[in-house]
Amino acid sequence: MSDIALGLADPAHDSQRLFRTLLDAFAHPGRIVSLTEGLAGVGSLSPAATAFLLMLVDRDTPLWFSPDLDSPIVRDFVRFHTGAPLVAREVDAQFAFLTLRRAPLLDGFAIGTDLYPDRSATLVIEVPSLVGGPPLTLRGPGIEHQACVGIAGLPASFVAEWSAHRALFPCGVDLVFVAGTELMALPRSIAVES
Repeated sequence: MSDIALGLADPAHDSQRLFRTLLDAFAHPGRIVSLTEGLAGVGSLSPAATAFLLMLVDRDTPLWFSPDLDSPIVRDFVRFHTGAPLVAREVDAQFAFLTLRRAPLLDGFAIGTDLYPDRSATLVIEVPSLVGGPPLTLRGPGIEHQACVGIAGLPASFVAEWSAHRALFPCGVDLVFVAGTELMALPRSIAVES
């Protein structure tokens, strides 16, 4: 067990601060927020993805990792710190951790139902950077007029894929893009244009 990475230094207070930061990101889609708790990443997971995992995942939260993020180090960390069940199928996950190598990016995950749209997955997507990519315009709840973002590495098909996915609203997945210690939320209610 000594090889398992440390979690939060002060779990109660650190998770509260991280959760407030995450709420800020979801309340203001397209806003980049920084997680300053000094947490290191685990395996191929960035510090932001690791923090997300520690603050929202518990033994009742089925997790799925894409093959390029899945490793014994990550699995041991998840089991020790959260006790979350690791699932083999994307559709069974409440939270999924993946990279942009997965294509199509959004297919195969739980999208909820008209009666229970909350039974959908949240995808935590590792990207090279939250800036420097082609400009995208975001519109919707939490954005006064519009927001411009430039997530690096997104596939050219992302806008079309997101538009088709958004047509399922209120069903659909929510996205959290992570890079290093930063994250940005993209709730399913937000329109994305190139």
